[in-house]
Amino acid sequence: MTSKPHHPLNVSGEPRAFFGRRSGKRLHKGQDRLFKELLPELSITLGEETLDPAELFPASTSRIIEIGYGGGEHLARQARQNPETGFIGCEVFSGGIAKLVQQIDEEGLDNVRLYTDDALKLLQKLPDASLDGAYLLYPDPWPKTRHHKRRFISPMTLGELARTLKPGATFRFASDIEDYANWTLAHVLRSPDFRFAPEQPGIWHEPYAGWEPTRYEEKARAEGRHISFYLSFTRL
Repeated sequence: MTSKPHHPLNVSGEPRAFFGRRSGKRLHKGQDRLFKELLPELSITLGEETLDPAELFPASTSRIIEIGYGGGEHLARQARQNPETGFIGCEVFSGGIAKLVQQIDEEGLDNVRLYTDDALKLLQKLPDASLDGAYLLYPDPWPKTRHHKRRFISPMTLGELARTLKPGATFRFASDIEDYANWTLAHVLRSPDFRFAPEQPGIWHEPYAGWEPTRYEEKARAEGRHISFYLSFTRL
């Protein structure tokens, strides 16, 4: 349950990239069109000043971030079921971005904005206590020891999540990789800003209320990894 603290910085002192690649298969014609035409309207561009989520979603009563939304199934469903909430999705992989943009277009979701670079850069621009919740679902586990520094969970990122989440807000982390679940729990338990208080032992293997498996979760089960970890942490 222990892991060595680290700071995700590269040699230049800038935040280290937590992803491995930005693109994969070529987008089909419809996705490519939306990528070029609709994505610019949804994209968040950072400047020198602080970015207030309340200004992105002035009509929303709450604002939630999902870091690394993959194909966007969970984020699109949350946006559809909670129209009063503004959702910020962070993803760098072009295929996943294109799929979510397509869902946004088809369903007319107007409560989603997207950031297509490292989520840490965005977090660092957000005001204190400006988010009502955060999701990190099935992130890349970077299983090799030499790559652990690229895992998203670190003292630095937890510090930014703690700073930007409102007191009482929930940070949810899910993974099918036990080592990464242990890594995350160890880091959070060292943080004075979060509380991990499950109602009963083993409940962390039970999906969140209303949960529907992501395609990554289904892939993991097909590969024989049937045990997942659904951890919930409360911002103190």
